[in-house]
Amino acid sequence: MGATIRTFALFAFMLGLFMAIGWLVGTFFIGNWMLGTIMFLVLAGLINAFSYFFSSKIVMWSYRVKLVNEVEAPRLYRLVRQISSMNGIPMPKVGIVPTSTPNAFATGRNPKNAVVCATEGIMRMLDDEELLGVLAHEMAHVKDRDILIMSVAATIAGAISFAARFALYGSLFSNRDNEGGLIVGIVVAITAPLAAMIVQMAISRNREYKADYEGAKLIGRPLYLARALEKLEVANKRDPIRFGNPASSSLWIVNPFSGRGLVTIFSTHPPMAERIKRLKKMANSMGQY
Repeated sequence: MGATIRTFALFAFMLGLFMAIGWLVGTFFIGNWMLGTIMFLVLAGLINAFSYFFSSKIVMWSYRVKLVNEVEAPRLYRLVRQISSMNGIPMPKVGIVPTSTPNAFATGRNPKNAVVCATEGIMRMLDDEELLGVLAHEMAHVKDRDILIMSVAATIAGAISFAARFALYGSLFSNRDNEGGLIVGIVVAITAPLAAMIVQMAISRNREYKADYEGAKLIGRPLYLARALEKLEVANKRDPIRFGNPASSSLWIVNPFSGRGLVTIFSTHPPMAERIKRLKKMANSMGQY
């Protein structure tokens, strides 16, 4: 419940920030603060609607996901179905990402429309227990509708960055005598995207900790995931994924772009050492060593 409240509070902040930009645009460049606020509120609604219906399709396309059946991927399909049947979760579709980078993610707006995806690399690297731990983590995301939450957060963050640039361009070209508007435009262009990025990362890290915990509960074995994360952290730094969009890195169980320069500065994932520490503490509390 605490994680859910924090997530909604962060979303409220992002929505408020988006509307504040609308108020500033309306006040300084349209001459009507109410019109600007309403315009940006409607835009936020349209963005959320687009994310709800199309974000999973875009993600699957960008990572070249191939949907597979039980005959084509018997091991992966069996483990996903095991978690699903054990916990009364609707069986999701199963997909494979054609890359040697060992990783996994889930997408879909709700459990009935979910897809659990694993890379070719992760199926070669992990044994059945470790892969079960990873897939349970992804199924926890499905169960809690985290994919939708993180997709919408990423979309709103992108929209805030666009709106901030719009405010800056408006201040530069709409009225050159309006020094106050120019200063506001510059401040908004710098601070709003940064604030949105920080909030998006906070939402992502919050949901990752929760999925680690919930996934371990689904199978009753926290150490399965802990062992997998230790391997995946090293492997993704050594062999980051070569395609896709870093804006969607929060969907993966481990940041697949962690080897790419500045991407490491702003991480969408919690520190790996802390994730593993929490899982081991959970295992100890359950009498597992």
